[in-house]
Amino acid sequence: MTAVPGAEGLRVVHLPARTPYAWKLQSRDFRILNGTEIHSGDTVPAAVDAAWLLEHGPLTWLDVLHLHHIDFEDTATLERLLDECLTHGVTVVFTAHDTRPMVGAVEDFTARLRMLHAAEVSWVCLTEGSVATLAEVLGQRPQAAVIPHGYVAAPESLADLERESSNATGRYLMFGASRASRDQLSTLTNWSLGITDPHSTLHLLLRAFSPADFADGGRAPLLLETARRDPRIRLTMRPYPTDEEVVRAGLASDALLLPYLWGSHSGQLELAFDLNLLPVCSLTGHLPEQYERHKGLVAEPEWFDWSQGHPNLFGEKFLSALEKAAARLASRPRRLDREFLDYRAQEHRTILHRYAHVYGGDR
Repeated sequence: MTAVPGAEGLRVVHLPARTPYAWKLQSRDFRILNGTEIHSGDTVPAAVDAAWLLEHGPLTWLDVLHLHHIDFEDTATLERLLDECLTHGVTVVFTAHDTRPMVGAVEDFTARLRMLHAAEVSWVCLTEGSVATLAEVLGQRPQAAVIPHGYVAAPESLADLERESSNATGRYLMFGASRASRDQLSTLTNWSLGITDPHSTLHLLLRAFSPADFADGGRAPLLLETARRDPRIRLTMRPYPTDEEVVRAGLASDALLLPYLWGSHSGQLELAFDLNLLPVCSLTGHLPEQYERHKGLVAEPEWFDWSQGHPNLFGEKFLSALEKAAARLASRPRRLDREFLDYRAQEHRTILHRYAHVYGGDR
């Protein structure tokens, strides 16, 4: 990669940095401080928050603060952090992963977005569609660099790996946290009752439940009860599934279930492309734009549209897509697509180069 003038050696802190999107942004043009020791002797947490940074001021030990998920930040604390960055010349970059909150109220999330916009931070969006949506939210189009999500599984990590062979008719995977944006419960039930092949399997890889998953009508108990009634369903829970665990589960699967009720983009969809899995995916947000970017290189997802119609029909739509996916699996190649992975490596170099420009102040 050609070094970007003024960007070499920039010290970057991700807030937070434990997501697959953040950890992959590693380049010789900048240095990530999360997980490293700073001059005070403290180690910057991978999941650093605004309060921790304010407690370790003045912020003369970093050059760039890269914000990712702001849902958990107190608005006043975030505003103080932006002021501190301005005072000490720290460049603030915000990747707008979502156009609506994953947790909390829409009003609070919108207030944070407007605060960042007023502070004139450097914006990055993953799709053109997200920029248009944020323009509606903000009342003005943000000056954003559009940099795609890119891979989840690094091509070099897959160099000596291959999809596991199996005589099973269909091996399905669903993973992630229990969020309001995903319908895990009815998806699990419909798979169990709709896929009657005794040799088909479903692996449910879960992020650890919190008390909120059980309180006030939380669906965790029903999810667990449903899973335990079908011996073809395997449950695995991890505090925060590592990339290795997710890749291993994907390599032992044929299809990935993505039952989003809403969402701007999907890293899980990109993982399906990485591992040559068939995505069974709701038609929401800007996920079609993610597919169009790779059209001709990856299999088109089996879409089901939950954006229109009465919610009581959602199960019917999903199950119809699931039946079509089951038929497609019988004839799909199961090996990793090495040509696509070569493309991914080139795409990633471009993504890093563009981020180096953003970090250096070129939007």
